[in-house]
Amino acid sequence: MADWNDTSRSAQRLGSVPRAGGDVAGRAGYDEGLRKYMLSIYNYMTSGVLLTGIVALGAAATGLAYAFASGPLMWIVALAPLGFVMAMSFGLNRMSTATLQILFWSFAVVMGLSMSTIFLVFTGESIASTFFATAGAFAGLSLFGYTTKKDLSGFGTFLIMGVFGLVIAMLLNLFLQSGTLALVISILGVLIFAGLTAYDTQRLKQQYSVVRGTEMMGKVVIMGALNLYLDFINMFMFLLRMFGSRE
Repeated sequence: MADWNDTSRSAQRLGSVPRAGGDVAGRAGYDEGLRKYMLSIYNYMTSGVLLTGIVALGAAATGLAYAFASGPLMWIVALAPLGFVMAMSFGLNRMSTATLQILFWSFAVVMGLSMSTIFLVFTGESIASTFFATAGAFAGLSLFGYTTKKDLSGFGTFLIMGVFGLVIAMLLNLFLQSGTLALVISILGVLIFAGLTAYDTQRLKQQYSVVRGTEMMGKVVIMGALNLYLDFINMFMFLLRMFGSRE
């Protein structure tokens, strides 16, 4: 984890697009490499989201989702994704790129099983409309993070602290069962993960200048896809809790 964070900070200091000795051809090659790098991240992230959706739909259609709505299996599928994220984050430097790929796809499958229960709570129409609304918002926010000249690194610590605050508030509301607090949590959740989408996109763009041409690049692509995946899924879930129509 320390090496991962050091790479991120180094990338932010170096800036997003250094000139290759002022050479136009070198700059063009850099830009082409950056484009392929970012496309790889988005392809992994999009494929992961689609795999999660397919698994969730399949589990709901076959009735398997009922097994994950309560009992021991509920806790297994709810906590397993966190285990995958922690394993990938803390084992980044020891694992091969192939191992990270396997863990990423496994994570997407387990997330699909976990999220299958939303079909027992919300109507299919509201899930679909919220998904497409989230996709549109995500695309706009990610484009902003990629193109803006404003340095968003200062927001990173604030947003991550906000995530920890959300987790604490959600745990607290498990006992309070407050509808008002739940609404506040959902609103803040949307805002925080919207900010993280732009921040993570810019950070990943800046990291390219550090990791290009190294064996870390493949790993950074997968971890970057994981970060954007989590931004998307969390924004989707908070929007669904706010606007979704219940069964």
